[in-house]
Amino acid sequence: MTPRSPEIPDSAWGDVVREVVIVEGRRFRIDRPSSSDLLLDYPGVADAFRVDEYMPYWADLWPCARMLAKAILRHNWPKGLVVLEIGCGLGLGGIAALAQGMTVVFSDYDPNALRFAAANARLNGFKTFETMLLDWRDPPPHRSFPLIIASDVCYEHRSIDPLLTLLHRLLTPTGECWLTDQDRPPAAMFRERLGQRGFQYQTELMRVGIPGGERFKGTLYRIQRKT
Repeated sequence: MTPRSPEIPDSAWGDVVREVVIVEGRRFRIDRPSSSDLLLDYPGVADAFRVDEYMPYWADLWPCARMLAKAILRHNWPKGLVVLEIGCGLGLGGIAALAQGMTVVFSDYDPNALRFAAANARLNGFKTFETMLLDWRDPPPHRSFPLIIASDVCYEHRSIDPLLTLLHRLLTPTGECWLTDQDRPPAAMFRERLGQRGFQYQTELMRVGIPGGERFKGTLYRIQRKT
């Protein structure tokens, strides 16, 4: 059995702040902990790091989440298409998919992330969705998805092979994975492993920014099994 992430009480993350995220002219409200650094002081987090190098990455709204939401909102999707968001964090990508009429399963290794993703989906007016506690090293049997979405899940080299194994097991034969990455150091290994593990992909340059603030660039990967 793989280790589980810690249950973190509300007091550990301090205040919750509400951020209005504007993507492709759409406004989404996202609640998040005011400072993810506060979570590092919680003893359960330190214990989980020693066991499994756990870090509470879910508590920040990363630029790649904005990139994923942007890519999803720019595309026409079949209504009711079932999509799995892996490493959902605060849930922005899945919320964008809900806004496009898709059926969304939010998944994450961390139950705290699922709690925030579900609350954020409801905050934006969506009531019908699913959450799934998911460790990439232990995927659920008898489930597959025509679309899997993810943002900023390649930030550690050790994550690449479990991620690709998960895609092999959960992606339907003709399905796609849409994944955004901020071109972190593991990106070269990710691209190499994709070919080795039987996937083909297309890439697209993505740019996002915070109104009046920083701008970021990254890459959208559209991944399929090799034909």
